[in-house]
Amino acid sequence: MTEDFSRNLRRLCADTGSIAQVCREIGMNRQQFNRYLNGHGLPSAYNLHRIARYFGLEEEALFAPHQDFRQQRGAATAVSAPALQFGSLFRDQARRLRRFMGFYHGYFRTPTWPGQIVRTLIWLRPQDGCAVTHTFERAVARDGSIRQRSRYAGMATLRNNRICMYETPRRGGGYLSETVLMPAHPQQVSYLQGLTLGISAGPGQAPFATNTVWVRIGERTSAREALAATGAYAEASPRIDPKVRRLLGDQPPLSLSSGLQD
Repeated sequence: MTEDFSRNLRRLCADTGSIAQVCREIGMNRQQFNRYLNGHGLPSAYNLHRIARYFGLEEEALFAPHQDFRQQRGAATAVSAPALQFGSLFRDQARRLRRFMGFYHGYFRTPTWPGQIVRTLIWLRPQDGCAVTHTFERAVARDGSIRQRSRYAGMATLRNNRICMYETPRRGGGYLSETVLMPAHPQQVSYLQGLTLGISAGPGQAPFATNTVWVRIGERTSAREALAATGAYAEASPRIDPKVRRLLGDQPPLSLSSGLQD
């Protein structure tokens, strides 16, 4: 049993990447992990669960006869290796992003609302060891010509002290938006600044890139109040924090379609 487990584990590490990377992303001591790889012991039930979850397998699958395991992996890897490698980026991120969990108001500009700043509600929370995101976006034009109510879901990962978030609409799907936030220092969670690459809600749904700012919402603010504060606001609106305007800068969103044509 121990020999099959260690050989299967070595095969998984060879398919996924470096052993150091695997240990880092699982959050396991390298020396301890090497004991499992070398067949000098089996993990505890807790560590076995962490390893199986990381590789997206049932725990008992790790103890399968190695020849059977190789055949099954050979068939699966040809199809799903890129997906497995990409998916590993999001495993066990709840622990690494723990200090950032909570509610935020997100601010950005979009071609859909020229001359305005959009404020959204973002919830970053843990789920099954991952860091999942929920974004709520509501905006209504003064003349009622545009009514935008959107919900997005996604996942986040911490890479080189950068929070990378990928989201897709809860309904309809069809595209991904990406946000990269750069905390000024590890303890900075009140204001997070970065870039968003998204798709406008207007005709043609053109891709665009824009500066974005997240502001942590205090615990005394209810979710209802935070959601009611979302919308599209004039650049000079007193409801927009002056620090947010300064962090966003004066640059309008860059339409990627027009940028490529230029």
